[in-house]
Amino acid sequence: MENINVKVNGIAVSVPKGSTALEAARAAGVRIPTLCFLKDINEIGACRICVVEASKSRGLVAACVYPVNDGEEIVTNSQRLIDSRKITLELILSNHKKECLTCVRSGNCELQKLCQEYGVETDNRFAGVMNKYDIDRSASHMYRDNEKCILCRRCSATCDKVQSVFVIGANDRGFDTHIASPFELPLGEVSCVSCGQCITACPTGALSERDDTQKVYDAIADPTKHVVVQTAPAVRVGLAEEFGYDIGTIVTGKMVSAIRRLGVDKVFDTNFTADLTIMEEATEFLGRYTKKENLPLITSCSPGWIKYAEFYYPELIPNISSCKSPQGMFGSVAKTYYAEKMGIDPKDIFVVSVMPCTAKKFEAERLDHTAVEGLPDIDVVLTVRELARMIRKNGIMFNDLPDDTFDAPFGLGSGAGTIFGATGGVMEAALRTATKVLTGEEAEELSFVDVRGTKGIKEAEYTLAGNTIKVAVVSGLANTKKLLEMVKSGEKTYDFIEVMACPGGCVNGGGQPVLPADVLNTVDVKAKRAQGLYNDDKNLPVRQSHENEDVKRIYAEYFGEPNSHKAHEILHTAYTARKKY
Repeated sequence: MENINVKVNGIAVSVPKGSTALEAARAAGVRIPTLCFLKDINEIGACRICVVEASKSRGLVAACVYPVNDGEEIVTNSQRLIDSRKITLELILSNHKKECLTCVRSGNCELQKLCQEYGVETDNRFAGVMNKYDIDRSASHMYRDNEKCILCRRCSATCDKVQSVFVIGANDRGFDTHIASPFELPLGEVSCVSCGQCITACPTGALSERDDTQKVYDAIADPTKHVVVQTAPAVRVGLAEEFGYDIGTIVTGKMVSAIRRLGVDKVFDTNFTADLTIMEEATEFLGRYTKKENLPLITSCSPGWIKYAEFYYPELIPNISSCKSPQGMFGSVAKTYYAEKMGIDPKDIFVVSVMPCTAKKFEAERLDHTAVEGLPDIDVVLTVRELARMIRKNGIMFNDLPDDTFDAPFGLGSGAGTIFGATGGVMEAALRTATKVLTGEEAEELSFVDVRGTKGIKEAEYTLAGNTIKVAVVSGLANTKKLLEMVKSGEKTYDFIEVMACPGGCVNGGGQPVLPADVLNTVDVKAKRAQGLYNDDKNLPVRQSHENEDVKRIYAEYFGEPNSHKAHEILHTAYTARKKY
């Protein structure tokens, strides 16, 4: 690739031809502030925060979209630029709800940070008429407060380009422009899939998950409730960032210690029911593969994907595994097997899930997820962000905590369960167990590297006991749409497909810590978090679901065998076509 030479604030750098001023500045070690820019997602030069002076242009240009020329000189820090950015921030604040003290994003708000850097006052010369909007709380997983929106369009670009859902965008024009759904419908009445990717894209507090922490506090304070908490595989890697650890750090022991200090009765590992899911799903796949019925089998662990399929691909519902997600399976066994074992009335067991996923809040409300009639499998779902807020609010010194261990009988999870949090992890876990079932022997190599990595679509073929199995792994719903269209047209044929709604899988879920654009644009967060889970898998004593002694025990004592009648009653579910809006 041809390189060109430019200067940034007098520093000479060589960059590929076609590079933007933003990229050239980064190569020179200079940070240019941005608000609307998200690399490869929202490159529209709309917010005007990133303006710079370019020697071969007139006036100020947006660094995120301005291609530098050979021999050009870029200035990023003149007084003219500082004044311009400050005016822009003042204009944004003039139509912005100023609730910084109580805002959920206080301390982690990109607008707040820039206003601090540029010395912008709350009351400024542009104070005047402000738009007023009702907060949209219609969705089960999140709310939208347009009075905190800065019209950066990062949310709508993510919804469109990353997820292909297209349920939010800019309505009206001029001063009345605002982000909303078509025809001003509430978010809960359109075909939103609850993935929460818009939340993690938002630079302010305009979008956030529905906060359910008070429900947990109330249950803990209720002496009639036996409160149990389950934590998903990706939580142990995401929670670290909330307390200053490097991206990809595993904090399982401290996480368990912190949750126990909240006053709950038991802390369990969703890895256990991830292993249970593999036992059920691998058995289901082998049954379908043998009969050549309803192939390809498509995984059901991602509730965002399930909701997307119900809206956009109802014709593929027969192909989707009937297994509940690991979250759903945990709630089911907690209120059946565990209730019987402990002698507790199921109605008195309060199940809290800590998930990296906002769609899990929607999943918990599904009427088809009820192992005990009249009771939900899951009572409350918390995101990683909500758990972190609870830990801080309770004065728990997370970084100083000793490592603790999960409680029995759902405290043992395998490495196969751990990697569920990364795209390709469910497929790899299933292949580890399918190898044993088909060949009668353990896989010599437990790492099925072909399905690893953050690439949107991955394909592989494996020969097991003389059978050729074609698999695909896809993450992100835009990629999912592309793959499913190829399957429907006959261009591609597979036996088994893993789908994760969020790009990179659960490690990049809508309930994970929100990172600023500076990080998202320069660091492969998905890969770092996933590597943390793969390192954890490598170090665990049990790495295959069928070797989990707790899983063996629950089959021996309760279910009999995978896909038994009782297992189907408690661990499996069904899906419903939904009307698309």
